Amino acid sequence: MTLDEFQQFIEKMYSAKDRERGAAGTFMWMSEEIGELAAAIMEGTQQDKSEEFADVMAWLFTLANVEGINLTEAIRAKYGDGCPGCGAWVCTCKSKP
Repeated sequence: MTLDEFQQFIEKMYSAKDRERGAAGTFMWMSEEIGELAAAIMEGTQQDKSEEFADVMAWLFTLANVEGINLTEAIRAKYGDGCPGCGAWVCTCKSKP
């Protein structure tokens, strides 16, 4: 499944509820999922981690849909020519870890 396909899948499945909840409410749900991912990374099984990564991605795509952002286009615009800081394909930025 491509990023575009996944974004459309999420749109079809959840768009009515997502728009009713709005960006702020959706962001709060995504934040909760990030917390669950953090817990899974610290103490969870590989299955727990896998599920939480998927949940975080679904909520990120949900939020992008609510905000009218195509994530494929956003990623391509920001990272399509290499690192946004140094422009290299293998980052050589000195200021970022």
